[in-house]
Amino acid sequence: MSHIIEIKNLKKYFGDTKAVDDISFYVETGNLFAFLGLNGAGKSTTINILVGLLTKDSGECFVNNTSIDDINKILPNIGIVFQSSVLDKNLSVYDNLRYRAMLYGMNKKEFEANLEYFINKLDLQEILKKQFDKLSGGQKRKVDIVRALIHKPKILILDEPTTGLDPKTRKLVWDMINEFRKTTNLTVLLTTHYMEEASIADNVVIIDGGKIVAEGSPLTLKNKYASDFIKAYKYDNEIIEILKKDHIPYKKDSKYLEIKFKNTDDAKNFLVEHSTLFSDIEIVKGSMDDVFLTVTGKELKENV
Repeated sequence: MSHIIEIKNLKKYFGDTKAVDDISFYVETGNLFAFLGLNGAGKSTTINILVGLLTKDSGECFVNNTSIDDINKILPNIGIVFQSSVLDKNLSVYDNLRYRAMLYGMNKKEFEANLEYFINKLDLQEILKKQFDKLSGGQKRKVDIVRALIHKPKILILDEPTTGLDPKTRKLVWDMINEFRKTTNLTVLLTTHYMEEASIADNVVIIDGGKIVAEGSPLTLKNKYASDFIKAYKYDNEIIEILKKDHIPYKKDSKYLEIKFKNTDDAKNFLVEHSTLFSDIEIVKGSMDDVFLTVTGKELKENV
């Protein structure tokens, strides 16, 4: 795989605030890459530098093997969904999309053909003639994503794309993006604070205070930074004494006993050794929430 995005020693300071503080990472072609962090961590600043909305203080950034110093060569290969819509609230959905397509040099025939795909995938027919400002929040977000994909870019940048969407619309949007990835080898760079979105990424970078504090696949990160748990629903009370004697962390409530282990192997070995004391159990893998808490000391809440 080639590196379609590569960032080396990127810095961006605002006075004494180190918004982006000497970060380096790359994104493989065709991958879904998640940039994970709290609001203010440096995610959006990095994105804005990549698309030319902010200038970097130092470092190098390459998109599709081209330096962002030559941003006009890069922009035709990028589609971006910002946190706030950039569409004209007074125009209809159709006119907004047609105007954006013209900016990319698309003729009407090409635009109509591309638009038809999205009409079918996202059920847009009934809102095409509606004024953009009259749409619901979910409808506006779908149109924003179509606007970013209408010219079939190589890279889709999603800056908190599904914030405020209901679960059904969020799934619809992701189904469409994933199909687009399969059929066009689209690369997706996602900034998010939704763990479910980070968990499906090929690679994750966690940023905190402008610095990268962890990176890897979701499985690698969970194996390295998150504990595994045994949840026991039926068990012999003798197990409590064993846990106390061996100083193994546990929590007990009315429904189950939860036992904490460093990794899956430790959990399995404990079960094998004490198999006669359990009759209804499951091993639960550590989550991305656990990873984030471990590496930053902060909770990443989905209502941020």
